[in-house]
Amino acid sequence: MIKNYPIHFLLSISLILGVAFPMELSCQEIKVFSVEDFDLSGPVKSCMVATDYGKEEYTFNEEGLLTKAVTRYNDTDYDITTYKLDGAVLLEKRLENYRDGIFVKSTSIANFYELDTTDGKKITEKIISYNKEFLDQYEYNYGEDGKLSTIKRTNDSGIDETSLKYEEYKGELTKTYYLNDILFKSIRTSKVKGKDNTVHKLILTKEFLDGLPQKALEETYNGHNKLISEKKFVYDDVQKTFIPTESFLYSYNDKGILASLKTVKGKSTTIQEYIYQYDSHESGNWIKQIVTPDNTYKTRKIKYYEKQPIKEVKP
Repeated sequence: MIKNYPIHFLLSISLILGVAFPMELSCQEIKVFSVEDFDLSGPVKSCMVATDYGKEEYTFNEEGLLTKAVTRYNDTDYDITTYKLDGAVLLEKRLENYRDGIFVKSTSIANFYELDTTDGKKITEKIISYNKEFLDQYEYNYGEDGKLSTIKRTNDSGIDETSLKYEEYKGELTKTYYLNDILFKSIRTSKVKGKDNTVHKLILTKEFLDGLPQKALEETYNGHNKLISEKKFVYDDVQKTFIPTESFLYSYNDKGILASLKTVKGKSTTIQEYIYQYDSHESGNWIKQIVTPDNTYKTRKIKYYEKQPIKEVKP
């Protein structure tokens, strides 16, 4: 947890849900979060999560999109991120830091987004501190197919450009990122048959440094788009191949919520079981999560939008 830059802020500017900073800041795409991204369902108005470092509070609009996120470390130290939306389009994002109950301008920033469609689609993101200091500018350019083609980053250090290349071969889609014409990431998506003959989605992400392979992550999703396995690899320069280092196996209960996590690292295997208590709302969201054998727990307080009564139309 980075105190001045909470995880919900870092996630909100992250395309690929990894945490490799700051290099990945050169390849961000704009993302708007919804209730599903927080393991929630239904007309959720707000959700407060008690964690080991404090509390996380999330507020959603009636369309289920995130409009505010608060991280509270204690009564006087907290961060507030607000999102201004036009439908599902992000217009503005502000991160405000408070320490000892005092607003901290030096670490508070604002992101502004502008859409230009005069010559194709381009979104410009400007990042400015609350001290009115320019920090970064990103230009996201999209091709005729609607896919992101380039990201140009401009700041006091100069200009960096990330270009994206898309290739499809025998049902496999590969998206490759080049930073200033040097390969630094590739993502290959394919379909495979599971043991139960259902179709699974396999995503293989490789990361490079100066064009040389460094590490990889293989993710498998079931037919309900639930992550069921992850494998981590590092590149072995001697064997000239990726070597597995750690794997994770996920299982889910009948509500589609995580039920167990099996971690294998070398000769060591650990299994965590997840037990839930649910609220009485028809959406059936969990309000308490217990993890065994650690016996740690997390609680959530959830508020919902009330259903509007259906007006009868008189003949």
